[in-house]
Amino acid sequence: MATDNSRFQAIISHCKEYGFIFQSSEIYDGLSAVYDYGQWGSELKRNIRDHWWKSMTQMHENIVGIDAAIFMHPTTWKASGHVDNFSDPMIDNKDSKKRYRVDHLIEAYADELEKAGKKPEAVTVLAEMDRLLAADDMPGLKQLIESHKIKCSVSGTGNWTDVRQFNLMFSTQLGSVTDEASEIYLRPETAQGIFVNFLNVQKTGRMKIPFGIAQVGKAFRNEIVARQFIFRMREFEQMEMQFFVRPGTQKEWYEYWKEARLKWHLSLGIPKEKYRFHDHVKLAHYADAACDIEYDFPIGFKEVEGVHSRTDYDLKRHQEFSKKKMQYFDPEINQNYIPYVIETSIGLDRTVMMVMSEAYTEEDLSTPEKQDSRVVLKFSPKLAPIKLAVLPLLKKDGLPDVARSIMDSCKSRFKCFYEEKDAIGKRYRRMDAIGTPFCVTVDHQSKEDGTVTIRYRDTMQQERIPIERIIQIVESQVNA
Repeated sequence: MATDNSRFQAIISHCKEYGFIFQSSEIYDGLSAVYDYGQWGSELKRNIRDHWWKSMTQMHENIVGIDAAIFMHPTTWKASGHVDNFSDPMIDNKDSKKRYRVDHLIEAYADELEKAGKKPEAVTVLAEMDRLLAADDMPGLKQLIESHKIKCSVSGTGNWTDVRQFNLMFSTQLGSVTDEASEIYLRPETAQGIFVNFLNVQKTGRMKIPFGIAQVGKAFRNEIVARQFIFRMREFEQMEMQFFVRPGTQKEWYEYWKEARLKWHLSLGIPKEKYRFHDHVKLAHYADAACDIEYDFPIGFKEVEGVHSRTDYDLKRHQEFSKKKMQYFDPEINQNYIPYVIETSIGLDRTVMMVMSEAYTEEDLSTPEKQDSRVVLKFSPKLAPIKLAVLPLLKKDGLPDVARSIMDSCKSRFKCFYEEKDAIGKRYRRMDAIGTPFCVTVDHQSKEDGTVTIRYRDTMQQERIPIERIIQIVESQVNA
């Protein structure tokens, strides 16, 4: 698991400096593992969300979308198994009082082994950890930590507590009077909102198996150790789709959605070699098959999306707890059954981090005569926060009027940005740092013959084009 921590830190700094992501409540020293999206980060996030939503609900005739509430009846989480099973093993260092998720602690140790040229030992440690996690062997996990003399990064000691489970759900009160209030949970996933609406959507939409229900929404998890920027947060956003299939066909559909989801990732302009599938060793209580799509972040290969064959567990449990039938009548086989489910679940915030990691590029543009460099975000044009920057060369001679006219004709078609401050070279660099794929410069010739200079972000090449061609050039890339 090769990592590049300096690159990762550079990306984090860039996100703050250029208005992508800020620490939440920063003026009050921030809130741990909670982040706000700035003006360009919110645009990037929305573009990714819209691209996913379109790929699911517009490009598939048998997938529809819903928007379920965050608050759900508390029995929902009892039925789903979250009340009893939604936990992670944790361990505390008695000297520093620092708490660790056990798998993160052991993975960090394995990473150090690999950096020291001991990859076989690292692989062995991780394999043993997977075996112990699959067996829920808490004493065995502590013994693994102690036998390898894994130490706390703060205290430098190996004075550990026992390993124990930690429930990840946030609870709150529903009601205006505390004594009369009912305890409910902030949802730890968006999937259950789909399952409890299965019959509502199926009947009102006259949906036929196989069909899917998609949703984008917030979820909340009280992570033991929330870390690595926006990769693991306590408040995050998921893009999930539950695909309902006939029992006995789930393995076929599982393989189909594995490949379909990888194709979507490649549509972001990220090469296939940056991804890998990781099959789960320990299956969740609801699954008969599961894998992660992992991306090679600067912090190593990490999960971005999960594809799970959830069987009929969820619908069957909700039928049991609600006493409402969750069955589907299949006219093709003249039979009632509870459908099986294939889930695709992708973290929107993790996808933002993935797209940022892939796009962030430092280039040395030095020549024998001059030292020069730039930082550029090479986003796919369809994801870029700003599609076109309109830059008058001067703030006089009527050039801003021409530039404003171009803005007015383009801003209803795609996101544009206007700037007339500073030298044109500095403005180009700012647009590179934000990831704007196209800049047009309005100069005196523009007034004479109706042409502008268009600059292409990745190559920095410039071309003289008629003003009427701007929309065509930009949309040909944005809609590709």
